[in-house]
Amino acid sequence: MLEKIGEFNMEKVIEDFEAMTSDAERIQKETLKKILEQNRAAEYLQLLGLNGRTDLESFKRVVPLVTHTDLDPYIQRIADGDSSPVLTGKPITTISLSSGTTQGRSKFIPFNDELMENTMQIYQTSFAFRNREFPIGNGKALQFIYGSKQFQTKGGLAAGTATTNVYRCSKFKETMKAMQTPCCSPDEVIFGLEFHQSLYCHLLCGLLFSDEVQLVSSTFAHSIVQAFRTFELLWEELCADIRDGSLSSRITVPSIRAAMLKLLKPNPELADSVYRKCSGLSNWYGLIPALFPNAKYIYGVMTGSMELYLNKLRHYAADLPLLSADYGASEGWIAANVNPKVPTEMTTYVVLPNIGYFEFIPLRDGIDFKPVGLTEVKIGEEYEVVVTNFAGLYRYRLGDVVKVMGFHNSTPELKFLCRSNLLLTINIDKNTEKDLQISVEEAAKLLAAEKLEVVDFSSHVDLSTDPGHYVIFWELSGEASQEVLSECCNCLDKSFVDAGYMSSRKVNVIGPLELRILRKGTFHKVLNHYLAQGSAVNQFKTPRCVGVNNSKVLQILCGSAVRSFTSTAYDK
Repeated sequence: MLEKIGEFNMEKVIEDFEAMTSDAERIQKETLKKILEQNRAAEYLQLLGLNGRTDLESFKRVVPLVTHTDLDPYIQRIADGDSSPVLTGKPITTISLSSGTTQGRSKFIPFNDELMENTMQIYQTSFAFRNREFPIGNGKALQFIYGSKQFQTKGGLAAGTATTNVYRCSKFKETMKAMQTPCCSPDEVIFGLEFHQSLYCHLLCGLLFSDEVQLVSSTFAHSIVQAFRTFELLWEELCADIRDGSLSSRITVPSIRAAMLKLLKPNPELADSVYRKCSGLSNWYGLIPALFPNAKYIYGVMTGSMELYLNKLRHYAADLPLLSADYGASEGWIAANVNPKVPTEMTTYVVLPNIGYFEFIPLRDGIDFKPVGLTEVKIGEEYEVVVTNFAGLYRYRLGDVVKVMGFHNSTPELKFLCRSNLLLTINIDKNTEKDLQISVEEAAKLLAAEKLEVVDFSSHVDLSTDPGHYVIFWELSGEASQEVLSECCNCLDKSFVDAGYMSSRKVNVIGPLELRILRKGTFHKVLNHYLAQGSAVNQFKTPRCVGVNNSKVLQILCGSAVRSFTSTAYDK
């Protein structure tokens, strides 16, 4: 239940959430009925023969499970200007773009007012629980958020990344203000079209309002780590801007320059304070609380593929709590983190039963099971998430794999595991994004003795050799010895414990794993590639498995390799 903006009542939000999750089965049926009533005129549902029925049994019998590929022709018609009720009763006026890091290209996804309402409800719900445990004062948030360029589709619809559509909505600002967390940075910085200039100005704004900063956040942990890695390189230049009340010549976008110059005035006292703090740190440990002494926590998605960045983020954060943000996708929101005190790696997400109709496909032994409802899932089981939402997605396979860790009242608590379609596979082997991450984490332990870390990683199935083999790409924080990297390569190979992989390796149906060490800055090149394609930094996730269809990224990775190691783990 969305709390009226401007009148945020934390206890009321929690009370409504508890009531709703205590009766999840009924709420789910009501939500599905509401979706189908609003969209009963949709051509898609008419063609399937639903004929205006809104009961669960008819819906499951008539409407098939689909992927984006199935709905793409309908979405393309909408984007091209078809204003008839194609997927929804009311015309879709906005299109969201997915990040494109999974498949190598962005997908068009319908976006409407109901999805915006869901977004604000998720924000308010998680904030209410978060603020109960970590109360903040009336201040500002240092938010590393970036709006990408919006454009018009062939049919004149506004199109932009999902996060851009949210940030451009007045309700977003109103909600942040009601929750006492307005962004430090002006709109010109958030929506500046040159990422590096926006990042520099976000850091500068954070320093200008350093005593007012109550929290540091971004969509993903990756963006926060990236921001403070950049700070390490540019802090003296930032101090000079503050001292002189001037703005670095690196800021060339006129709208950003004008907005920042309004905020700047000579402040040698603040500049000296920042300089002393930075000079007094040991290897930048505790940088964030040193700069922002009143910050209560750091906030962003920190689960799934973001877990790689936690060690570095903890280094910057020292004792400042790391709180994981909510669970959603470009297609819409799923669940909120209402247990913020749980250790980050153990974060679970509670599904909100009124923001969509949810089904779950059991994943056991490769058998194709029928989906079960929200309240029918079992603790300890893994599922693929299926979504029906208010914006024209019906029984849509999201492609996310989750594990049910428990229940909050009658609605499940989910742990995000991985994307179901990110598979390393050559023969009978099936290794997921999570398997890859576990393997990398295990091998990275061997770098600790040399005080090195994996900055980022990706992978590729190389079928140009006979037999085919896995290639793992690593970018490291420094130079590692030949001996250690050879050990890392063997450890990576041995850490894939999928039975199909191990048996195939033993009989050489799959060749030895290859570890390629990349030049420093390679993954920054990958990021820049996606930005050039129109992606937003907020939605960027390093692609963990790069296929041949993602040729440009594969070219960047292969062309940046400076050392290569071949596993001997299965040599007889």
